[in-house]
Amino acid sequence: MSGTPYILSIDHLLTDEERLVWSAARDFCERRVAPVIEKHYEHATFPRELIAEFAEMGFLGAPLHGYGCAGMNPVAYGLTMIELERQDSGIRSFCSVQSALAMYPIHAFGTEEQRERWLPGMARGELIGAFGLTEPNSGSDPGSMRTHARQLAPGGDYVLSGQKFWITNSPIADVMIVWAKTLDFGSDTPVIRGFLVERGMPGLLTPETHGKLSLRASITGEIVLDEVKVPKHNLLPGVSGLKGPLSCLTQARYGIGWGAVGAAMGVYERARRYTLERVQFGKPLAGFQLTQQKLVELHNEIGKALLLAFHFGRLKQDGKLSPVQVSYLKRDNVRMALEAARTARSMFGGNGIMGEFHVMRHLCNLETVYTYEGTHEIHTLAIGRAITGLDAFS
Repeated sequence: MSGTPYILSIDHLLTDEERLVWSAARDFCERRVAPVIEKHYEHATFPRELIAEFAEMGFLGAPLHGYGCAGMNPVAYGLTMIELERQDSGIRSFCSVQSALAMYPIHAFGTEEQRERWLPGMARGELIGAFGLTEPNSGSDPGSMRTHARQLAPGGDYVLSGQKFWITNSPIADVMIVWAKTLDFGSDTPVIRGFLVERGMPGLLTPETHGKLSLRASITGEIVLDEVKVPKHNLLPGVSGLKGPLSCLTQARYGIGWGAVGAAMGVYERARRYTLERVQFGKPLAGFQLTQQKLVELHNEIGKALLLAFHFGRLKQDGKLSPVQVSYLKRDNVRMALEAARTARSMFGGNGIMGEFHVMRHLCNLETVYTYEGTHEIHTLAIGRAITGLDAFS
């Protein structure tokens, strides 16, 4: 798992290939991401120079097959998410969005022409994708979106208008998967469809969002559509309704459930090392009962979260993982990681707020991860509905 001892390990449950992927991802992230991430976080910049290297490692489109993608199994993919987020949630977010929210819908719902056009370049990191669902007034209730598409003629092109908000990668994206309500000719009922909106289309703006105090090493922006003409061949034909965007979010949440374990490992391992080295009242902080209690709680919660991720990973590998199980994974593991970061921060005393110790950065990032891709509360209600049969969303 790492150089830090863990009583509970999943190494013996992994295949040789999975162990190799995990080791390679850890080595890469420690060599290439760790030395630069604090600087990028402080300056609110994204390390674009690493995109080509992410691609070489197979991180972009990792769980997809064909088109230059690595075709990792769900557990191997999850292990890469651990290592990316062990360094920073924003780095994992970039790879997650590219893979699960931009490449996945093209792979799952696109035409062969769309796949051939976009996926190889996205796998190489030459083309960047974004996912446009959330709006200023439509977050947890995506069905209330106002972005709409008007078809100019039966079987013809579309014109899109609306605004998407909190969109990872949009300021640098070459293609954006935009979900919009449209009326098919001959129908009075609007249906949600996905469109490939390309950089350079007249009427498209992607301003960057500034002033974030979390996920500062991730590029966030908007997608503003002012009568953007989108060719009919840019419609994703393989899905309609909320099933489209929600299935993409399920893929992303699965990766988050693994990634959060990495963030927790990062803060736990730093807290353990710090308390072993820092001497107060004549002995290391780790020698005090209250410190050991905190370390034990962090250590044990990480072990349980890792087992949960592994279990659900094998279910996904067998095609048996349900969306509510993904809600379970995302909800519980992110909550665990956020509490771990808060506890670890307290163990550093005043040093805990300093960037050089890398704990406050994880804490701030995890406050966002707790909310995005389905808030903690929404996932709670999804699980509640599953175990009671009663819908408490309204």
